[in-house]
Amino acid sequence: MQRRTTDTGWSKGTATGTSAPECGSSVNFGDALAASPLALVGLLVLGCASGSPPESTARAVDPPPEVGLAAAGSPSSTAAQSSASQSEQQEQPARPENTPVAEPPAPKPPVLATLSDGTAIAACVDPLPVGMQCIVGGPFIRGTDDGASNTRPSATVELSTFYMDTYEVTYAQYKACQKAKSCPRSGPQYTDFNHANMPIQGVSWFDAVAYCEAQGKQLPSEAQWEKAARGPDGALHPWGAEPATCELAIIRDATGRSCGLKKAISKPDTGRPWDVGSRPAGVYGLHDMAGNSWEWVADWYDKSYEKCGEACTGIDPKGPCDGAEKCAGRWLKIVRGGSWYWEAERATSVWRRTHKPTNGPFHHFGFRCAATVTQSETLPRP
Repeated sequence: MQRRTTDTGWSKGTATGTSAPECGSSVNFGDALAASPLALVGLLVLGCASGSPPESTARAVDPPPEVGLAAAGSPSSTAAQSSASQSEQQEQPARPENTPVAEPPAPKPPVLATLSDGTAIAACVDPLPVGMQCIVGGPFIRGTDDGASNTRPSATVELSTFYMDTYEVTYAQYKACQKAKSCPRSGPQYTDFNHANMPIQGVSWFDAVAYCEAQGKQLPSEAQWEKAARGPDGALHPWGAEPATCELAIIRDATGRSCGLKKAISKPDTGRPWDVGSRPAGVYGLHDMAGNSWEWVADWYDKSYEKCGEACTGIDPKGPCDGAEKCAGRWLKIVRGGSWYWEAERATSVWRRTHKPTNGPFHHFGFRCAATVTQSETLPRP
């Protein structure tokens, strides 16, 4: 092989004793190759020290591949990448003209959760019906194993999605329904119980049913009421495990009934409900699910969930006789949630109190309404 001895030219001696062509001289490559193949290769690969390789040589031979790692962005690495990219492009088969480009697959809609029987759980639809909140369907813990005997046993029950009034039905709302002749004449029998935004008091179970039906709604089942009051995980109160206090609910405490609020005109220590929403909302954004006013629910009463059996379990239970208008051997309905008149122990999500649906003897009970998904579709929205 030839040896590069200086930066000015090539040595005249070669392994074969022949001379290499001079830089810049006119070269007959055919003759040069025949005379000294190694010398010609050396000239083409290494080039001339005094300038660039002959123009014809540069055109005839591609530059040699770089050996080792080239710096990122260096001319040699860029050239290699460009050459590789061109090679890849040449290897790809041409797409015939007018061939449609395949569209990416459309995203699949989310799969809604289902109840245990495979029924899809309906999503809450915004905007919500005026004055209502959405309680998304699914399982929840109903009852308790360490409370009053009629609250036992604790069990998992499933509900479809439903809607619930944010507040208890007020005096003004019920009286408007009564004035429109859509509701029976009814109401409180105590003085100072006629404030417009107080929960209506002194209505029977039948009065409550009539009002809700006039609004295109229904009384909540006991299971619906309990889930709305405690959430899915069995909390004892709408706000969690903390006991009821006058900061959280309108109850009787050391200051007296109604958290110390006196009833006007007569029997002041009897107290009275406060305007709805006077305390913070609990789970699902509902107010006064504990305290302020007892609330009628739809079901007939049985002595315990255990005695009630299958009618109080499963999916969307409606209690004895599946909530039929008449139920043999049953004559009591249920109110839930405690009130301004009673202590904290009754202002829970599990306490069950019974009473005749006619409201005899007379008591100051109230209520709120619920709606199925189908019913909610006809209700006014913002």
